[in-house]
Amino acid sequence: MPTLSVFMDVPLAHKLEGSLLKTYKQDDCPHKMFLAYRVCMTNEGHPWVSLVVQKTRLQISQDPSLDYEYLPTMGLKSFIQASLELLFGKHSQAIVENRVAGVHTVGDSGAFQLGVQFLRAWHKDARIVYIISSQKELHGLVFQDMGFTVCEYSIWDPKKLCVDPDILLNVVEQIPHGCVLVIGNIIDCKLTPSGWAKLVSMIKSKQIFPFFDIPCQGLYTGDLEEDTRILQYFVSQGFEFFCSQSLSKNFGIYDEGVGILVVVAVNNQQLLGVLSQLKGLAEALWLNPPNTGARIITSILCNPALLAEWKQSLKEVVENIMLTKEKVKEKLRLLGTPGSWGHITEQSGTHGYLGLNSQQVEYLVRKKHIYIPKNSQINFSCINANNINYITEGINEAVLLSEGSEICLPKEKKP
Repeated sequence: MPTLSVFMDVPLAHKLEGSLLKTYKQDDCPHKMFLAYRVCMTNEGHPWVSLVVQKTRLQISQDPSLDYEYLPTMGLKSFIQASLELLFGKHSQAIVENRVAGVHTVGDSGAFQLGVQFLRAWHKDARIVYIISSQKELHGLVFQDMGFTVCEYSIWDPKKLCVDPDILLNVVEQIPHGCVLVIGNIIDCKLTPSGWAKLVSMIKSKQIFPFFDIPCQGLYTGDLEEDTRILQYFVSQGFEFFCSQSLSKNFGIYDEGVGILVVVAVNNQQLLGVLSQLKGLAEALWLNPPNTGARIITSILCNPALLAEWKQSLKEVVENIMLTKEKVKEKLRLLGTPGSWGHITEQSGTHGYLGLNSQQVEYLVRKKHIYIPKNSQINFSCINANNINYITEGINEAVLLSEGSEICLPKEKKP
């Protein structure tokens, strides 16, 4: 008699954006290009790793005095302290008042997983979550799995080809009292000082709980403090909030998944209560966070010479990306590509929108073998001297063909 499988009714999951990478890998075209990597890339087409990280990793691996015992559930204390000072500044009033702390997590997804579990248990009135970002975030899946109703909004306006801060203000104006507000990539929210003041006022009056996401501090403007200035503003206004702080991308330690769930409370007494509950949740999720990435980062942040070297490497990466964006814009101008391309250089960070429509994106993927997401947000660090001409000529071709008539694409072959 055949045994019935427990898994017999399990269907295939819906395809995520990762299927684009799978299609790219299956493509036999020698000129294929993938412009949607999550990591920062070098001019040679390899994942970027700060040289100071490579040097520090080697030193740690050769240090005979280190032990490899499990870390405490809350993580490496020196790593947490150094990360908080990186985020808020050494002389932050919140740090001085001892009302800010962190839990060492398994990357930014771990920080959200831990934070959402806490909110489900201890913020029971908040069952609606609003996520506002310039791009599609995976955090919504975490909230959905925990039973929250998720509403997502993008502050990128594809018609105006710019980040529209009014979208953020309009959403917050309409959302209900006492909900959770996730703000992704806060540096993208280009509000004026009066706009931030209005936003803070609305969040306070509606008793909204903010949950910020800082995925790659320093890789937006090249200035670590500038990238978190608005977060520090919320601290100065006396807010309590959670923040996911990822330290994988800005150090180039992608395989380590290094992150912090930052907790800012009204006072130390409340902070201790929150930390005690988070400890129990972390024990159930992973018990002990990974050590190696945290050791590398702590060694760099606590050594003035290494810290200066790391800061300089971030600045060089950002400057290179800005130069690449300028070159892309200029080449499209010289090619006579219809439309305005100023929005390319107006966006911060490694990723940015090209402003192409779905028809143009499909042409690039299927005819030119240039793989980009449907929303045309690409990783500009994937563009280098070896491929920039082919990419810009492909964009120009896609735009010109779609301007005059419909693009004729070959039908996809059925497997």
